Amino acid sequence: MALPGLPPLPPLPPSLTVLPGWRQRRRLLQVWALTGLLILLRPLWPLQLLPGWVVGGVLLWAVVELLLWTWWPRRWR
Repeated sequence: MALPGLPPLPPLPPSLTVLPGWRQRRRLLQVWALTGLLILLRPLWPLQLLPGWVVGGVLLWAVVELLLWTWWPRRWR
């Protein structure tokens, strides 16, 4: 927001507008969304055909991604 009579400020450079680790956070959210969707839609007939180890594997994958994100976060390059 520019003050009256003053020119607007230039935009920040791209290196300052993206937080570090955004790819890792996005991947984590995608994995958890897939896991939640799979568990919520499990009662539907086509997903009932999936073996339990597939559902468990996706949930385990989500937990591993969360632990990696928590214990080893990405830093600035």
